[in-house]
Amino acid sequence: MKAAFLEGPKKIVQRTIDTPEPKAGEVRIKLSKVGICGSDVHLFLGHRSLSKPTIIGHEGLGMVDKVGEGVIGRKVGERVAVEPNIPCQRCKFCQSGRGYICSNKRVVGLLENGCFAEYVCLPSDFAWSVPDEISDEDAVCIEPMAVGVHALFSSSAKPGDTIAIVGLGAIGLLLNHLALRLGYQVLVTEINQNKLQKAVQEGAIAANGDAETLLSIWTAQEVVAVFECAGLAATATLVASAAPRGAEIVLVGLSEKPAEFVPLKIAREGITIVPSIIYHHPTDFKRTIQLIQRKVVSPSKIISSFAPFGALQTALETASKGGESKIVVTM
Repeated sequence: MKAAFLEGPKKIVQRTIDTPEPKAGEVRIKLSKVGICGSDVHLFLGHRSLSKPTIIGHEGLGMVDKVGEGVIGRKVGERVAVEPNIPCQRCKFCQSGRGYICSNKRVVGLLENGCFAEYVCLPSDFAWSVPDEISDEDAVCIEPMAVGVHALFSSSAKPGDTIAIVGLGAIGLLLNHLALRLGYQVLVTEINQNKLQKAVQEGAIAANGDAETLLSIWTAQEVVAVFECAGLAATATLVASAAPRGAEIVLVGLSEKPAEFVPLKIAREGITIVPSIIYHHPTDFKRTIQLIQRKVVSPSKIISSFAPFGALQTALETASKGGESKIVVTM
């Protein structure tokens, strides 16, 4: 099969390698579309190093091509979406329903070869059947939409409440879309005017400014939860300074650098910091697919362009400039 390996910072090399065979309990997927995630961009730019050349990519959509031994209820030709984070289901975190922080989890496109290839194999339970009512474009966005679903439902905010979102990358835009469709009022903060306008056109309220300005706006609008989606130490620090009394801070972005907060403010004003990373298996993918199938959300709204598999290097370079909301690679 054809596969694209990240061999070093900003260096994608396409090779022909052996097509993988599904192991017991696995299915093989012939991929048709793969979204470029912000984490793919960070890997591409060398912000996070890989121990060896790796096929990156994890937002996969395709058809079941072959079924491994012991797999029941799956059929060749079935359209499926990839759930790329595979918890061990044995450790204390998995056993307590917190598989998203499993330290033994397999991560497709990071710890093992991913979806920028013609085929990928993974456990049958992590290849989600896509109902006929869902378009390919919405289906390829199921994985990032599940991140937004997990983030929103990790908060105690309820429909009718006002929330704030800082950072309108793919996850921030999807979270905005979901929250508006479910009846929340949403304030958004983003320096990229095109992305800000996308959110405002859906019904969000723009609220840019420094910490003092945002504190004033968020307090006046009775914001109950602030979602940090930019993934920067600076924006995490901003959110910690500007969060209104009694609010939640939901950390969705994944900055690896230290951020700052004033413990007195957090304690005295009753501010809660809530971590949100990836999603629960299996509940969040199931809920996401149902929301799309019932036309509550349409995550394909965030797709800004398509690129052929042979142009993956260029597509990643374009994505790294930050102007695109979601590039989808057609395989």
